[in-house]
Amino acid sequence: MKEKRNKKIKPIAILSIAFLLFISYCLFIRNEQVEALSKYGSRGNEVIQIQTKLKRWGYYNGSIDGIYGSQTLAAVKYFQRKNGLTADGIAGTKTLQAMGIYTSSSSSSSSNNTNNVNLLARLVYGEARGEPYTGQVAVAAVVLNRVKSSNFPNTIAGVIYQAGAFDAVRDGQINLAPNSSATKAAQDAINGWDPSYGAIYYFNPNTATNKWIWSRPATVTIGNHRFCK
Repeated sequence: MKEKRNKKIKPIAILSIAFLLFISYCLFIRNEQVEALSKYGSRGNEVIQIQTKLKRWGYYNGSIDGIYGSQTLAAVKYFQRKNGLTADGIAGTKTLQAMGIYTSSSSSSSSNNTNNVNLLARLVYGEARGEPYTGQVAVAAVVLNRVKSSNFPNTIAGVIYQAGAFDAVRDGQINLAPNSSATKAAQDAINGWDPSYGAIYYFNPNTATNKWIWSRPATVTIGNHRFCK
């Protein structure tokens, strides 16, 4: 009787294993379809968006032709490395989100990233809403450069709310709702564009009275702001 039971159990066990393998395969395929949105060989509008953004931020030097070729692949990998993503050259959900590109297959950004963009945008709006767009991105980049520096707090909120750091915090303009330009500038800076060339300070030469700030080596002047290290 014992041997007969074993003979009946074995086919059932084999079928169970086969079923589990089939389910795993289906889930794998589904995840691949969701994550691998644009990759080498892809063509279309999404690739144009990827190329356009990467070219604007200095990651890509090729033509904006909507073809995911070797140059686009290399640029995506470069962007991924710089932004702490897996450098596989596939513009999946996380990579597209980091670029600010959203599709039906991608979820919204994490609440933490959304909060960072919003706070940075409010700082940009309060400090530089009358400045050229490049100058707005540069102001946002200064905040991010400070985050990277050991001489400043290591979070966006910490840098922005550091005592005496920004006039917009002191006079309350940090609480104003940012416009689309400030929000876009914040996202562009987070994505890697730094027109300040690594600056950690900026000031208006026409109104600055602090002698110390004039001693800092300048990197670039954009609009009414001089950026320096």
